[in-house]
Amino acid sequence: MIDDARVRVTRFDFAPGAETGWHCHGFDYVITAITDCEMLLEEPGGATRRVTVPAGTAYRRMAGVEHNVINAGSGSMSFVEVELK
Repeated sequence: MIDDARVRVTRFDFAPGAETGWHCHGFDYVITAITDCEMLLEEPGGATRRVTVPAGTAYRRMAGVEHNVINAGSGSMSFVEVELK
């Protein structure tokens, strides 16, 4: 959506069971849920956890987060990620 010297803004849309693939965030970032997001997070070392991010809410994380995010819900999952460069 936007990719300039200061921010990268990306919309993600995932069908049930779709996943991001393993990745490490290179920038601090903010996620804003467009739909209710039922996520299964796979973390380093084999840990997993389920989280639900309600539509219209947001959270932030620092650079360095490493994970795989899977849509664990029965419907489509959409969110916007804003990376702070």
